Amino acid sequence: MTVTDSAHVCIITGQRWSAACAYLHPSLSRPNLTALNGALATRVLFEGTRAVGVEYERNGNIERAYADKEVILSGGAINSPQLLLLSGVGDEKHLKSMDIPVVTHRPGVGQNLQDHLEIYVQQACSQPITLYRAQKPLRMLAIGIEWMLKFTGQGSSAHLHTGGFIRSAPGVLHPDVQFHFLPSQVIDHGRTSPTAEAYQVHVGPMRPTSRGWIKLNSRDPREHPVIEANYLTTKQDVWEVRQCVKMSREVFAQPAFNHFRGREIRPGPEVNSDAEIDAAVRTLADSAYHPSCTCKMGDPEDPTTVVDPETRVIGIEGLRVVDASIMPSIVSGNLNAPTIMLAEKAADIIRGLAPLPPCHVPVYSPPTLETQR
Repeated sequence: MTVTDSAHVCIITGQRWSAACAYLHPSLSRPNLTALNGALATRVLFEGTRAVGVEYERNGNIERAYADKEVILSGGAINSPQLLLLSGVGDEKHLKSMDIPVVTHRPGVGQNLQDHLEIYVQQACSQPITLYRAQKPLRMLAIGIEWMLKFTGQGSSAHLHTGGFIRSAPGVLHPDVQFHFLPSQVIDHGRTSPTAEAYQVHVGPMRPTSRGWIKLNSRDPREHPVIEANYLTTKQDVWEVRQCVKMSREVFAQPAFNHFRGREIRPGPEVNSDAEIDAAVRTLADSAYHPSCTCKMGDPEDPTTVVDPETRVIGIEGLRVVDASIMPSIVSGNLNAPTIMLAEKAADIIRGLAPLPPCHVPVYSPPTLETQR
């Protein structure tokens, strides 16, 4: 198991540093950039099969922005395929059922949806060292005031600094399960306050084999699309999440936790058999918020492919997609840094820069690969 005691984070002097802070805000003063907020893109505009601009709604008005060269969609794995479908790029049968004129038939748009599913394994803590008291109203107020004044203290951290990757079974070439450790109890994604001193791991498989899809619910761009993640629809995925629970319990049973270990809160000591674990997973598992792969990149001859290796939408001129939706398969970890890397690479392609020379870094293969997890 590979363990990190200080995960890479996007925090500078106690403040979260988003991609907008790093890339967009420093460029807002450029004369060739206009950024609009409160604008909802409603469709891509076409002349034949060439993208010529974007229609959007702002302050109740429908407006249009035209492109001299290209239109680039970066709406993410949910909105990019939704916008393509609203614009007539997608499965012909689905578009006609929505009464949307077909610009080009790309049946892969909105297909191949992949996400990381995770379950929280929670353990009561016998020592008062978790974030339980930090989430009491008065303490939260004090933490908030300190952060607003100095950007320091418990409000300056996401507290998910310890984690690790492990192979679910002998013979797996590279780690396929990820752990995040948190010194707190999370209930309903944090919308409900913790009920006890506790710690937990967020744990789940990195390379799921289940595939979902996204389709339009209506022609109204303000309406959410239909999202079917299809979690746990393969035996492999069911087995891997079950292993995640078992491995988490194995970690929490180690001597290092002897002075802190209370009773298991979730899924609970009464959940032991494979069938009981599987039932608990289906009740308790959550999305890790990593939707991806819905406009996958690949061979233009593959009908399920949406963009080519240059990020251009196949069958369309002047239109690219650059976000996590173009990943052919989900990465074995969090999506933030890989998506930024993907965008950096796409920017080089769009600017016509030569690719960097290949870097042949050997991949470590443990001598116990075939015999130990």
